[in-house]
Formats: sequence, C-alpha cells, structure tokens
Amino acid sequence: MTDHQFGRFGISTGLDSSPHSLAAAQAAEELGYPAIWLSGGPLPGLQTITDLIGATNSIKFITGVLAIVTYPAADVAATYAALEPSGRFTVGLGGAHGPRPIERLTAYLEELEVPVEHRVLAALGPRMLGLARDHSAGAFPFLITPAYTAEARQVVGPDKLLAVSHLVVLESDAEKARSIARDTISFFPKIPGYAASLERQGFSKADQAELPDHMVDALAAWGTPADIKAKLSEHRAAGADHVAINVITGVTGPQPIDQWRALAPVLLD
Repeated sequence: MTDHQFGRFGISTGLDSSPHSLAAAQAAEELGYPAIWLSGGPLPGLQTITDLIGATNSIKFITGVLAIVTYPAADVAATYAALEPSGRFTVGLGGAHGPRPIERLTAYLEELEVPVEHRVLAALGPRMLGLARDHSAGAFPFLITPAYTAEARQVVGPDKLLAVSHLVVLESDAEKARSIARDTISFFPKIPGYAASLERQGFSKADQAELPDHMVDALAAWGTPADIKAKLSEHRAAGADHVAINVITGVTGPQPIDQWRALAPVLLD
C-alpha cells in the first residue's frame, strides 16, 4: 500500500464557505482527522477550497470529486497553483457524464496542469480504475464492498493510492441504522454508473430495487464506534490505503461533528 499522507481514516462531507462549514473543518482538524474529502455536489465553487485551507492549519483537503463538466481544467489548475505552497490540496476529479466518458476524462487530464501525483480520480469500473492508475495518483471509489476493494487494488496495482469512501451510521439499533442507510443508498441505483458498479459487485437489479438487509450491511457500517471501525478495517485489509467516513444521520442540516468526535478516539488511535 502507498503513503500519500492522508492517514488511515478521514472524513467525506460537503462543505461550503459558511461560518458553520469553516468551523466544522476546524473541529475535524482539532479532533485529529488528517484529511477531508469535499463532496462535489454541495461544493459551491473553487473558492471554498481556498477558504477552507485559509481557516485551518494542517488538515488536507481533496475534492471528492470535482465534475469535469462543471469546472474547466484551467480554473482547477489555477486553484491548485495558488494553493500548492500549502501542500494541503489534492485535486479529485470525476463526473465525465454523457457519451465516451473515458475519452472525455482523458482529454481533460491531458489539458490539466496539475502534477499527476496531486490528482486522483473517482473510479468504479475497471476501465476507470485503469485510467486512475495511468493518469493520476490513484482512485477514490464510493459505495463498494471490501471484496470489490480487493479487486480495485489488483487493477490499480501496489504503488497507487486507493482511498475508499464508506457510509457510516453511528446507531446500534439495526432497524434505525438500516433505515437511515437505506434512504441514502436508494438514490444511487438510479444512476447508471452506480447501478453497473453494484451489479458488478453481485447486487442484482432486484437487490437494487429492494435494498435488502444484506446489501445495506455491505455498503454501510453501523453500530458502535468499535463495530464501525471493524467494518471499515475490512477495506484496509483488502488493500485500501485510506477510508473516508461519510457519516449520515437521517437529518439534513448541521455537520455530524458529534459523530466525528465519538468515532475519533477509535479510528485515530
């Protein structure tokens, strides 16, 4: 496995430039988390990355991910160049929607003036994993099982970063935990790329429609902090360098700082 200085466990969340988001990033840093992966959907613009780095001292930020259909390569490169002296920003890319996504992303990467070792790609299928291996520091897949992590490691090879984002529910009541996780997971089978990824992992179309317990349990870690660490550690044992926790609570609104705090002593020991 590789050492890209993101640590064993980080956080995946959506942040903006609001005082609450800046305070959440500061709280994550104070708790000892080494990295935050910034969800691309909630990201209002590249200025937010600059604002977050300016509000913190040492925690690293990786966009997880910037959609190439939204952010021109020249703008991303300019943001990276401005933040490069901090050593705390890695460009994560994806979102090559529409026809010929591999060719489209390849062309973007050829235009992007960011060092290969400071960019990663969202990758689910074998072709995208191969692109991440050949044109970036590594891959950042989401909604995958530890068994698929092992397959992804085989594709990207031993020397590339493999960082996995995994859903986390800090809830020991099985019915409540699965309900929270199921509500989030239900969105993804509607997206062709994720539907194909889930099918590659052995989840049938019926599974994707019904979201049975075994599927939810495979894709979301829930229970006590110790239970959650045990589940996330399966990705590490399968070959992941880093696991980013995507904490979901079933409530829209504040960042899950209390859950990050509860998990920190166990994950960051």
